[in-house]
Formats: sequence, structure tokens, C-alpha cells
Amino acid sequence: MDWSFVIGVVIFLVGLMVSIAFHEIGHLVPAKRFGVRVTQYMVGFGPTMWSRRKGETEYGVKWIPFGGYIRMIGMLPPRPTDAPGTVRSVSTGPWQGLIESAREVALEEVRPGDEDRVFYRKPWWQKVIVMSGGPAMNFVLAFVLFAIVLMGFGIPVFTPKISAVPACVKTAAEYAKNPTCTSADKASPAAAAGLRPGDVIVSVDGRSTSGWEAATRAIRGSGAGPVEIGIERAGQRLSVTATLIDQERESLDEPGKMERVGYLGVSPTQVIEQQSLGAVVTHMGDLTSRTAAALLRFPEKMVGVWNAAFSGEERDKDGPIGVIGVSRIGGEIAASDAPLENKISIFVSLLASFNLAIGMFNLIPLLPLDGGHIAGGLWEGVKRGFARVTRRPEPAHVDIAKVLPLTYALAFTMIIMAGLLMYADLVNPVRLSG
Repeated sequence: MDWSFVIGVVIFLVGLMVSIAFHEIGHLVPAKRFGVRVTQYMVGFGPTMWSRRKGETEYGVKWIPFGGYIRMIGMLPPRPTDAPGTVRSVSTGPWQGLIESAREVALEEVRPGDEDRVFYRKPWWQKVIVMSGGPAMNFVLAFVLFAIVLMGFGIPVFTPKISAVPACVKTAAEYAKNPTCTSADKASPAAAAGLRPGDVIVSVDGRSTSGWEAATRAIRGSGAGPVEIGIERAGQRLSVTATLIDQERESLDEPGKMERVGYLGVSPTQVIEQQSLGAVVTHMGDLTSRTAAALLRFPEKMVGVWNAAFSGEERDKDGPIGVIGVSRIGGEIAASDAPLENKISIFVSLLASFNLAIGMFNLIPLLPLDGGHIAGGLWEGVKRGFARVTRRPEPAHVDIAKVLPLTYALAFTMIIMAGLLMYADLVNPVRLSG
């Protein structure tokens, strides 16, 4: 048994539990600040591993590390015809029965004197803050962890300093057959122009380039033909003319898409470079937009997970992955031959990405997710604001119990998807090493 792999899995699970704990703290602190009675704060699900009561709240850890919760009294309002805390018989209708059972559970812990401490009676903006606190904590954790990686460890970046100049131009098929250049192969534009390893590209076609990305975009955009390349060699500025050729390359903006571009034939130098706080903000913004786009395609991606689980198709590395799969990747990182500093950096970055994804997933405006409660609070605010403007009586609290049948259906769907991800992560996991 590879114990480093096991240690990596355990460390990631601990990191996951800490993330869950902070998510629930994001709910707990504002709930207590606004006077809601919180009876439980739990990290995990299932049987209780450890718990301790402090004041009116029981704090504990459960055995299954796949989530967590806080229990606030009075999450659902009673029926308008009922007195607060009244226990009623359940209706015979199946959906209405579910709704009224949920109401009774929500009110069963309401004690005399708790009437103003129930969640549903709080102002709409307090409800929104309480339910937004969990995802907000995930975003804060993601930002802090990304800052540690980018500003502390640094990230690999390409510089315009040339590390290699191929002597010839070969297609992928030709290179696979014979990677060595022969007299029959055409010289690469860079080699023909006299470019050498160690040269630094400073301009393309008379336009200054501030880094490798700017240089490569300028070269690609120039197309086939002669182009003046400004370089710095041994402290001196020089200019050479390279005759670019037309090549099919993967798009820089749309991965997977091929396009015809100008080709010079140089490789950049990769260095580890610490980033600024602004780079962390940019990185978070970029990942947030990409995660949002991925969530929109979540149902489509789950079809791919199904095919990978039951048809043996290759698992999409950019597709959904469950706790088991991510923990397995943590073990793979720990068992790799990479330097310890690189392992820690990748591990922290993985945990940051997981927090970002969990935070955004929880903002989906559907119950039982946090976003569903946030949407209910916002809708209550709109209704009450409209009533004030139009001088109408204050409307009742938004009754999210009315959508509980949909909530149960969504919860059942989420359980099925979690089970599918768990199975796929076991039989056909995403692997860093391919």
C-alpha cells in the first residue's frame, strides 16, 4: 500500500471538513447575531462522532464528511390560520401532507418566549445575510487559498526568453515517426532567422511585446510572410527578419478549436513567479466565470459522467467530480514525485477550487440549496417594498413550504447525481497522470 497516497486522501478530507466547518460558521454567526435560536452546529452527516453543548447550541462532528448543517428553529412559517407553535394533524393529500409535516418539524423546537427568535419572522434582509453567509465564507476561503498559492508559492509562467529553437518544421505525424531533423526537412523560421536560446523577444513587427502571451499573439496574428522580430541578446537590442509560415494550431481563446496562424518556431522559458494581489483578483474572476459556465452545462456534463461510469468512455477532466474523486486526486498529488513545495501548492489550489465550486453551486436559486432560501428572502423584500410604495397592508412572510414538493424532487435528484459521481469516481476516476 502506498501510504503517501492514503495520507494525501486523509489530508484532503480534513481540508474538506474544515471548509465545511467554515461554511456553516458563515451561517451560524449572523444567525446568532440576529437572534435566531440555533440548536445544532454539525460538520458531516450520519451518526455523531463527537458533540458538546455550549449554551443553547450543540456543536459536533459526524462520521460522513459529505456536508454539514446548522439547525435554526422556525425555518418554515405556520399556516396563516394557526397560532405559532400549534401542532396540527396532517392532511391526507400526499403533497400537502409533506408540507404540513415539514411545518411541524420546523415548529417542534419552538419554546415559550422563542416567538421572535424563529427564522421565518426575521426581516428579509437578515434572512438573505444568514443564508448568504455560507457561500460567502467559501468565496473568502477560496480567495485566501488562491492568494497563498499565487502570492506565496508563485505559479509557473512563460517568459519571452527563448528556451529552444527547433532546427526544422515537422507535423505531429512526421514528428511521431522521426523526431530527428533531416536534410529533407524544411528549416524552422526561427532557425533560418538566426534566433538562439537565450534571446528575449521584445517586439514583433515594430510593436513592443510585454511578455510571452503578447509576443505569441502578435506572431500568430502576423500570418505567413516576413516579420521583423526585435530581440535582446547579451544585453544588446537586435532586430532579425523571420519569414513566418502558415500552420494549424490550437486557438489560445477557444481550447480544442484549431485555426491557421503564423508560426515562428520558438519555445518560451518557464519560471516560477510570485503574483500580485491584483493577479489573485483576476484569477478569481476568471475561475468564477468559468465555473458559472460549467454549472450551466452541468446536466450535459452529467451525461458524460454516466457514459464514463457505465460505457467505459474516457472521463472528462473538466467535468463534475465528487468528494471521493477529489480526495483521490489529493492522494495522487501526495504520491507523485513532484517537489514538496509543488505538492503543497497544487493541493492548496485544488482545495481553493473546490471551495469556489461549492460556493457557486450553493447559490443556485433552488431549494434545498442556500440560493433557494436567498431567493425566498429577496422575493419577500420585493413584496414588502411594493406594499410600502403602494400603501398596501404588509404581506405575510414568504412561505417556502409551498415549494417543498419541488424541493424534495430536487433533493432526490441531487442524491442520485451524488451517487452517480461516487460510483464514477470509484470505477473510472479522473486521474492527473492520465
